[in-house]
Amino acid sequence: MRAQLAQVAFDLFRDEGFDKVTIEDLAKAAGVGRSTFLRYFASKEEAVLSAFDGQGDLIAGALCARPADEDDWTALRHALDILIEAYHEGPDKALALSRLVRQTPSLRAWRLEHQQSWGQTLTQALTERAGTPQATSLAASVRAAAALGCFNAAVDHWAASDGDLDLGDLLDEAFAALTAV
Repeated sequence: MRAQLAQVAFDLFRDEGFDKVTIEDLAKAAGVGRSTFLRYFASKEEAVLSAFDGQGDLIAGALCARPADEDDWTALRHALDILIEAYHEGPDKALALSRLVRQTPSLRAWRLEHQQSWGQTLTQALTERAGTPQATSLAASVRAAAALGCFNAAVDHWAASDGDLDLGDLLDEAFAALTAV
């Protein structure tokens, strides 16, 4: 039911614009009452951004599965491939969602807030890879934040190109830009 409500919300936001749609509009379009909708989502933002639920854990799992002898930066880059796969599986929806988030200040803010927790999850995974799960290092936090920043920049460029550019290539380029510093 949650996934169905999220899809209805996404479709309505895409067609009408995020700010024009109310919770009542979402509930009506989904054929449920307002209270039912609010049982699944506390806000309109949550209905959209539920598409990103669990992504931090997916990246961390992919990171932990990387070879132990691989440096953290390379491991982070390859761990992000799990997100790129999702963009490749549904490029039209991914492009529409990226545009919606980029064009809506409240969604951008919520996404950054969610990614803050991803950064903490990735930092923990990096420290576990290093064999020091008790101590979270500043270096691991910086690498995790930088990797997410690279991902966001790559997605922004991908969306700006209408999905014509390859997201993996853009992410490689973003990572390379920081290694060249």
